[in-house]
Order: sequence, then C-alpha cells, then structure tokens
Amino acid sequence: MIRLIPFFIVEFLLIFFVFVLLFFKAYLDENITTKKLIFIPKGSTTQTLSYLEKNFSQIGPFDRYLIPFFGYLQAGWIDLQSNSLTRAEFLYKLTHSKVALKSITLIPGETKDIFFQEVAKKFDLNITLLYQEYDKLAPYPDGVLVANTYKVPIDINEKSLIKFLVDYSLSWHKNFALKVFNKYDQKEWFEKYVTIASIIQKEAVLVSEMDLISAVIYNRLKIGMKLQMDGALNYGKYSRKKITSKRIRDDDSQFNTYKIPALPPHPICSVDENSINAALAPADVNYLYFVKSTDHKHNFTHSYKEHLENINKLRNMK
Repeated sequence: MIRLIPFFIVEFLLIFFVFVLLFFKAYLDENITTKKLIFIPKGSTTQTLSYLEKNFSQIGPFDRYLIPFFGYLQAGWIDLQSNSLTRAEFLYKLTHSKVALKSITLIPGETKDIFFQEVAKKFDLNITLLYQEYDKLAPYPDGVLVANTYKVPIDINEKSLIKFLVDYSLSWHKNFALKVFNKYDQKEWFEKYVTIASIIQKEAVLVSEMDLISAVIYNRLKIGMKLQMDGALNYGKYSRKKITSKRIRDDDSQFNTYKIPALPPHPICSVDENSINAALAPADVNYLYFVKSTDHKHNFTHSYKEHLENINKLRNMK
C-alpha cells in the first residue's frame, strides 16, 4: 500500500524550496566591488578556494559550493573587465575570464639590449635571466626577434616569455624564406639577408628609400668597398647613440663597417617585412653613396665628387 505524503509536508517543502531560491537569487544579485585584475594560483580546487576565501573579502560563505555550477576556476592573472559586478557575474568571470594580457612592442630597428631593458621594467622581470634564456634558444645574438607588438600574460616568467618570442620569430623567418626561396638556409638567411635588412632598418627613415639603400650595400660589397655605414655601429647598447668620428676611430668591433670590408657577422637589430623585402630586392641603380638631407630623405649618387658636393651643400644650409 502506497502512503501519501501529508499535504502540510509538501506545502512546507515547497515553501522552503521557494525560500532557498529567493535567498540565492538575492545572494547572486548582490553587488560587489572588486579589482579588475586578480590572481588565482594553480592548484587543486580545494586549495584554490581556500586561497580565495583567505585573500578576497568578496568571496562569500556559499561561493565554495556555487562555483562548481559555473565552471572551473582559471589560473594566473585574469581580467574581470569591471570593478563592479553582481556576485553571479563575479563567479562566472572567475571561471570564464580570459588571462590578463599586456602588450609589448619591439619597434623595427631596435636592438635586443634596449628591448630587454624595457621588457624587464614593464613586466618586473630579471634582465639577466632574459639574456640567459635567449642565449639558450636564439641562434644569433641579435636580429632574431621580429619587430612586432606581442600580447603576453602579465604574469609570464622569463623562460616562457623568451621561448614564446624566439619560437614565434624563428617560425616567422622560416616561413618568409620559404615563400621567397622554397627552402630555408638559416645561416644564409640571417648572416646575409637579415643582416643587410638590419643595416637598412637603421639607415632608412622612409620605406620608399629602403631598396635604394639596399642597392648601395650590394654595390659596395660587389666591388669590395667598405660599407661605411653609421647604422651598423648602433648595435647592442649603442642602439640610440649618435655616431661620432671618435666612436668610429675607437670601435674595433666587427660592426664597424668603416674598418671591415664586409657585412657584420650577424644582424644588429630587429627587422620588419619592409627591410627584408628591400634586402631581397635592391633597386636596380648604380649608387655607391648617400647622405641624409634636411627633410630626412637621402641624396644618392654614384659619383664620389657629387657625394662631396651634396655634403658641402648640407653643411652650408646649417
């Protein structure tokens, strides 16, 4: 014989159920104030919840039981995108928000040394570790990293950051070479084309003149003439230094193209697609000289006599 549940018990359960629903609705609709960026450590759900309960006053007594209904907690720095949320929105974002990212830009023509100084400061990283990790992975001291704007997690460490940058850049270089040559010779690519591109990057102000500067480099190399380009001396820590006659006399490195009748041994800075295109396809001209004019353009010539005249004209205009 089936026993029926007394009506008053059913009524009590319904009232209790409605009360619970209304309570949790009010609880989840509660407005809370929080930081946009919060850190959630890696670990088991229990460990993470304990951390949140200890470090965030926004975590209420029931959240431990509610969070699993929303999803899995993220790890690392996450971006909640707002300072003011309902509790339901807060719990949802704890389990669904994207990792907080920060942008870093490596501008065309910048050296690794200057870039690492900026990265270490922006991400509070150890610059010595950045160099150590780079030396483990990169085939050349400079010019490997591609000029670009990168978005990386704000809590990234030195090893992960360098691996990301080097892996991306080497893949970029390889794909570029394959598009042009249908093969990839890393030594030739970096020691010839990227090295030439890096000098072009330092010398050119205008993209429209890159292929002309490239032509001067190739023309001089062809006849065994020293490149004599200031940009090659803007390597490493000297990236933003003005090149003086004293510096030219005193620098005995392989980057001093006033002294060596060849290319430097490797690229001197980051490059972009424009400078590499110029290094791959120099203009069909016979220029051997150029000097910067007052409008940031260059005066090009094949004649040394005309080159001296261009220099004198510029001196007289100052």
